[in-house]
Amino acid sequence: MKSRDTLIRLRRFQVDEKRRRVTQIEMMMADFQRMAVELDREVAVEEARAGITDVGHFAYPTYARAAAGRRDNMRQSAQALESQLAEAKAELGEAFEELKKVEILNDRERTAERAAEAVRDQAAMDGIGLNRARS
Repeated sequence: MKSRDTLIRLRRFQVDEKRRRVTQIEMMMADFQRMAVELDREVAVEEARAGITDVGHFAYPTYARAAAGRRDNMRQSAQALESQLAEAKAELGEAFEELKKVEILNDRERTAERAAEAVRDQAAMDGIGLNRARS
């Protein structure tokens, strides 16, 4: 019994770790998206300030060009995390399934133990009843 309880605790810990990993990746993706939106805004402000929106123009603001490059890098990083997120979600699903298998097995074992205990109790009560009937 104790080994099964330990196994259940281990599986729950694994599920929690996988859940934390999924949450961490989602938060990183959200941060990258938020930073990309902020850089978009900065590029627009800089273009408006300079009055030039053509990236190929010789006088296009250097800061806007650099901010656009960082924005693109942020978006690429967020896209790269999508595959990691899918993998982490799959691992979470597998860990959750393993936990459920162990919990179901544990429930079945406990039900069987309770049934066996009920049979033993009934046999003891029957023995007491027979002893009283003989007396």
